[in-house]
Amino acid sequence: MPTALITGGNQGLGLETAKQLAQKGWEVVVTARREAAGLEAVRRMGRHARFVALDVTDAKSIRAAVQALSGARLDALVNNAGIALDGFDGTVAARTLDTNYRGAARVTDAFLPLLAPAASIVMVSSGMGELSAVSPELRQRLLAPLLDRPLLDAYVDDFVERVRSGARELGGWPRSAYRVSKIALNALTRILARGLPAGQRVNAVCPGWVKTRMGGASASRSLERGASGIVWAATLGADGPNGGFFRDGRAIEW
Repeated sequence: MPTALITGGNQGLGLETAKQLAQKGWEVVVTARREAAGLEAVRRMGRHARFVALDVTDAKSIRAAVQALSGARLDALVNNAGIALDGFDGTVAARTLDTNYRGAARVTDAFLPLLAPAASIVMVSSGMGELSAVSPELRQRLLAPLLDRPLLDAYVDDFVERVRSGARELGGWPRSAYRVSKIALNALTRILARGLPAGQRVNAVCPGWVKTRMGGASASRSLERGASGIVWAATLGADGPNGGFFRDGRAIEW
């Protein structure tokens, strides 16, 4: 039975993704910061689900989660955990990037040894992360073939410091910590894709504007439809795409 780990799997898109994978016969590891919420989600799912505590912003928590799954083989890793905070200041920028971008990076790095030879990594991104939001010069740098993790981290750090200092010019980034976090997550996807062993894949997925606590009641998409694209990316075969950006299983522009 294939196994998937989903961060932020206790509610919203994460929980719906877990449900759809379980319906396909997958074993699902639901992770969340709050134990009570995670256990309740697993209880409601019934069979083929287990809970492991995991806070993507806490290296100690991530190590404990890896230890709890020692010996397991993951066929899919879904980096779904994310936040969208009100306001725009240094604290908001730092917290948002630490969760949405660095959190996914930490979790992926930690669980790489547990991934199956044909595993899929899914970065739950957003259309807000499209490069149309950045300056042409920054877009060129983010798409450069030589972009690597240290350089991307430096660009992100520069954005946070500019916001903290109250700078009017943000180095080509938009005035939205959430958008910057998803742009960085997409760039991380492209970087990781170059280094994965043959047969493994990593792709970013935009679920669209979905009726969740984050998306709000006015959103145009149901949870079921939003999660279906994530499930598609999680269940790709070894010959599936690698390093792409998708909505509803169709490639979209960075």
